[in-house]
Amino acid sequence: MKYFLVIFDGMADEPLAELDGKTPMQVAKKPNMDKLASLGRIGAVATTPVGMAPGSDVTNMGILGYDPLKYYTGRGAIEAASLGIPMETTDAIFRANLVSTDGRLMLDSSAGHITTEEAHELIALIDQKLSTNVIKFYPGVSYRHIMVWRGGSDNVHFKAPYKIHGKPIADYMPEGDGDQKLISLIHDSYEILDNHPINRRRKDEGHLPANMIWFWGESHLPAIPSFLKEYGVNGAVVAAVDLIKGLGQMVGLRVFDVPGATGYVDTNYLGKGQYALNALDDYDFVWVHVEAPDEAGHESDIDKKINAIQECDRKVLGTILDGIQKSGQNVRILLMPDHPTPIATGSHSSDKVPFILFDSTKHEHNNLPYDERSVPETKLQVEFAPDLMKMLLSGD
Repeated sequence: MKYFLVIFDGMADEPLAELDGKTPMQVAKKPNMDKLASLGRIGAVATTPVGMAPGSDVTNMGILGYDPLKYYTGRGAIEAASLGIPMETTDAIFRANLVSTDGRLMLDSSAGHITTEEAHELIALIDQKLSTNVIKFYPGVSYRHIMVWRGGSDNVHFKAPYKIHGKPIADYMPEGDGDQKLISLIHDSYEILDNHPINRRRKDEGHLPANMIWFWGESHLPAIPSFLKEYGVNGAVVAAVDLIKGLGQMVGLRVFDVPGATGYVDTNYLGKGQYALNALDDYDFVWVHVEAPDEAGHESDIDKKINAIQECDRKVLGTILDGIQKSGQNVRILLMPDHPTPIATGSHSSDKVPFILFDSTKHEHNNLPYDERSVPETKLQVEFAPDLMKMLLSGD
């Protein structure tokens, strides 16, 4: 038996007046998901533990089979792991976004989805100007980067930048251990970046500038067992974003990098499906993650979200299902969003999400639709997200 975990990040939503009271999942053409649902079981799961924020770090850790209340120590360390950044248990690790601001308001948490090439030049300059013998900046993908404070403290509170769009940045500066140093770095980054040639060109071309560093995702290195040790199955992960790659790396999954995978709506959907399918040659468990629906949700762009869901269905899931059918392999598939990212708020929600459990060796006869309407209707209600992995691997 082979196993797939397929996560279309932030796909779930809320009814929208612009869609006549329907959600993007209801409107999107997703014949492959619908077919899988008709032959499988639909359930609803709470992916965010009570008292925790509904971030993709927390929700994906739980879905992967690890209790976030036990293992989660923050987002930064997970993403740093994907970049191969050396870390000690005494280090504080922070996510460092390149963001857009006018000096007063948070305009965009992704700096207009700046290219990785542009971002690397800016982060290299930030590292040159602001690094010390204990503070170091590391480049990631697009707007997502890392800062490590050797011997620092992660006992400091930040506000994720995507939660404060249009709001005064002065009202959301870090608070806690070392906050004055962090605030100084934020202000200094604006002075360094705002008039940089890359940002002057971006403004001239009508793009948002990447003119400030914003810290969040405070963390330290967690102690987490390998997936093989925990579940007795070898595995791989196909993803674009550092968060998912890092979580996979932390638990010993083989990380595949797909050319053209961007972590945005322009990602290489087809390549992700192909890489995930090919990974079955060497691994029994494959986790494929697509960020695009989540990014569209953060932008509150209905058309982008519908299109991202359709591309996920056709090019990612469709490729996987076609390959499985041709190979004749027996598979179990768990397919789901990790959390809702409602268009109305542009942020994550801790509401339950619908999931599909499919087993090619024992087809079910399900009549529930695969979208948010199934959440209150299904009898398969899961309150503890790590139980999903046990259900997938055991077939229960």
